Amino acid sequence: MPLDERNKAPDRAKSLNTVEAVAARHRELNAAHLQPLVAHVQRLREIAPAGVPDFDPSDGGIYAECLFLLEAPGRRAVGSGFVSRNNPDETARNFFAANAEAGLPRSRTVTWNAIPWYIGDGQRIRAAGGSDLRAAEQHLAQLLVLLPRLRVVVLVGRKAQRYSKAVTILAPSVLVLVCPHPSPLSFNGRPERRAEMQACLSQVVATLGKSFEASSNPSIEATSSGKLRLPTAAHGVNR
Repeated sequence: MPLDERNKAPDRAKSLNTVEAVAARHRELNAAHLQPLVAHVQRLREIAPAGVPDFDPSDGGIYAECLFLLEAPGRRAVGSGFVSRNNPDETARNFFAANAEAGLPRSRTVTWNAIPWYIGDGQRIRAAGGSDLRAAEQHLAQLLVLLPRLRVVVLVGRKAQRYSKAVTILAPSVLVLVCPHPSPLSFNGRPERRAEMQACLSQVVATLGKSFEASSNPSIEATSSGKLRLPTAAHGVNR
């Protein structure tokens, strides 16, 4: 299970802003709830065209019931090495604040990107294109296999929302929700998007309920060897 939050320092926005904080988070990558996801990232790094940050150990890892899927890792994620709501940037701060306001425990969630690798030039991220999304889609299928308790997928931002059909096919029993991207450009340009994100997160909380008891995702099957596999319909999407 995820590290006991009662034994950790208080969670706060932008806390991955020092070398010491980042190093401490990296030491948590050996936690049991992260190991299949760490291996997933290692496989991605062997084939990805650019850097792939790690999953955040402070999230729920393979025990997550809700997957937040954003667009692509930004410069700060590459800098810290984590896809994290604690990264020292305004998008991460907005995402942290929205989850805190909704009262959604991060131990029940995991955050990732539709495109797992960096698509910027070191100074700024570029907009994701159709070719980026097509190249990354097969890796989404591989990720869903690793999340057997998944009940909700939230597609955050317009680019991630292009995976709506794929997620529905890959995991038909999972509730797929959409919400605006929490970047300053998105929120400041259209202030009503904050309320839209809060409404979405409130729906996640209502879906998951207060109990941590979550049945395994019936759309993800186990083989006789104990390994997880996607249903037959999903494999057609991967080809």
